[in-house]
Amino acid sequence: MAKATTIKEALAKWEEKSGEKAAEALEVKLYGQVPPIEKMDASLSTLSNCEKLSLSTNCIEKIANLNGLKKLKILSLGRNNIKNFNGLESVGETLEELWISYNLIEKLKGIHAMKQLRVLYMSNNLVKDWAEFSKLADLPNLVDLVFVGNPIEEKHSSEGVWVDEATKRLTRLKKLDGIPVIKQVEEEADD
Repeated sequence: MAKATTIKEALAKWEEKSGEKAAEALEVKLYGQVPPIEKMDASLSTLSNCEKLSLSTNCIEKIANLNGLKKLKILSLGRNNIKNFNGLESVGETLEELWISYNLIEKLKGIHAMKQLRVLYMSNNLVKDWAEFSKLADLPNLVDLVFVGNPIEEKHSSEGVWVDEATKRLTRLKKLDGIPVIKQVEEEADD
């Protein structure tokens, strides 16, 4: 089996293809490497200007080495083997969008550090219960959530209560699973 691609190798390949310097670039695309990237190594710290980083469709198991990415706003980690949110704390003050669908996430511990997060795409993960889902209420700016394909969503959608139950717990959502959230305003009777 081929040896994994390192971040350093992927960056060199990307620079050659794009004609940009990774250290200066606003957007860096390292998705779908062949062979795949397995580790988010220290080479990521060179991306000091990066606002959007794509590492999707690789074999990454752990989020790491984001502390040098002081301007990161969008992080794409879909289709990897990530099991938790550890490692995101260092971008908690800047990250606005996290695309992390098709991973192995069951627990949302550590998500509360994402104070600026507005968009969370985490479909097709392994979240099973409301106690975990409710941790998303700790995100003061979250307005767009995609959660389809998680065991909790599948169970409650089949019962016809997913949207009501999810939006009851996350009252600031404007969009759930790609559909605008329509709030039923209860009219007060005039006495």
